[in-house]
Order: sequence, then C-alpha cells, then structure tokens
Amino acid sequence: MLYLSSLYVAVILALVPSSIDALKDGDCEVCVSFLGRFYQSLKDNDVKFNSAEIEKAFVKTCKDAKGKENRLCYYIGATSDAATKIINEVSKPLSHHVPVEKICEKLKKKDSQICELKYEKELDLSTVELKTLKVKELKKILEHWDETCKGCVEKNDFIRKIQELMPKYAPNAAKARTEF
Repeated sequence: MLYLSSLYVAVILALVPSSIDALKDGDCEVCVSFLGRFYQSLKDNDVKFNSAEIEKAFVKTCKDAKGKENRLCYYIGATSDAATKIINEVSKPLSHHVPVEKICEKLKKKDSQICELKYEKELDLSTVELKTLKVKELKKILEHWDETCKGCVEKNDFIRKIQELMPKYAPNAAKARTEF
C-alpha cells in the first residue's frame, strides 16, 4: 500500500508543472529585455509574424547588438561566428506571440548561459569619483562611448580622456561635475 501511494505522489509530481523552471525576478535579464524590445520593434515596423521574416529581422538586429546583447545573439546563433543555431527557438514562438519570458524560460533549458547574462551596472558619472575606479572600469566607460585612449599608459591618462569627452557623451554629468 505504501508503495502505491508513493507511486501515486510521484506521478502527480511529474504531471504538475515545475515552478523551478519558471523565471525568478531578475532571471534572464538580458534575454527578456532584448527580446522584449525586439518584439516591440517587430510590431512597430509592421513585420509579418512568420518565422522566416522574424528570423531575418532578428539576425539584422543582432548585427548592431553590443556587449551582453551580442553575447545573447551568439548563444542563440544569430551572429556569423556562432557555433550553434537555435534561432527557430525564438522566431517560431514570437510568430505565435508567445510572451518573451516564456521564450527565455525555454531557452534556459537549451542553454543555461543565456539566463546567466546580466547587464553591467551603469555608473553615475555625475557623482562617481573617477580616481576610485579601476583602469578596467575606466576603459569600459570609453568603450561604451566607442572611444579609445591611444597613448594612455597611466590611470590619470584615462581619467583625463574621460573628462575631456564627458561633455560630448554625458553632458548632464559634465555639467553636474563643474557645479561642485
């Protein structure tokens, strides 16, 4: 009798959808955000909602993606150098208007790295003390602006370059810094 009741519980648990697979708050941050914006762009541009059109648009969108979003495109196979290709795991559900959270949940099962992608925290350039940042973080600020610092050797060189470019790329932060 005990055997039958434990078998019954096992069958019930197998049939009930697992909440472990469901995304928690903050999970798949890059996937949900990127696919959400992509889906909205499809609707805004009146793209036909079929797999082929969505796949073409996705590859085109991924060409302009940078940072973590480019890494997501790589994992899905929408970049030219990708080793795998699971774009249909995105295009087919989107053609049926499946919520992006569900798509990311399914992608997580295929490749857990997809949901490990997180956006880097934005620095508030108006308040952050540049001297306390590491050189790596200073380089990331310049990289975010698509700028380089040729001839920069010391930390002060990077700080000087950022301060020089700040009025162009972060005018509000530059203004706030001069008001100190």
